[in-house]
Amino acid sequence: MATTTICPVAARWVSDWTGPLGHRLAEDDGVDGVDGDGARARAGRAEVSVTPCPDGPLLVRGPVTVVGPDGEEVPRHRATVAMCRCGGTAIPPWCDGTHKVNGFRSDD
Repeated sequence: MATTTICPVAARWVSDWTGPLGHRLAEDDGVDGVDGDGARARAGRAEVSVTPCPDGPLLVRGPVTVVGPDGEEVPRHRATVAMCRCGGTAIPPWCDGTHKVNGFRSDD
C-alpha cells in the first residue's frame, strides 16, 4: 500500500507509489501563504482517494497531479482515472485493460 507525505518545499503531498512506468501522484496541499507568525496558512482541501483494484489498476479520484518520470505533469481529462499497475498498457500511465491478458496479479 502506498503512503503519502507532505513535501515542505514543494507544498504538495507526494505518494511513495511509483508506477511501473515511473509515474507518481502529487497534490497541492492547500497552502495559501504564510500567516503573521510565519506559520503556513492552509485552505480547505478536496478529498482524494486511491483505490487499488484487485489484479488491476489504481482508481484515482480527486485533485491529484500525475507526474511523469521526466518530472512533467501528465494531463488528466477526467475526475476519476485508472492508472496502470501492470506495466503493459499502450497508453501510459493510464490503464487500457492489458492486465486482464498479461497475467498481472496484485497483493491486495
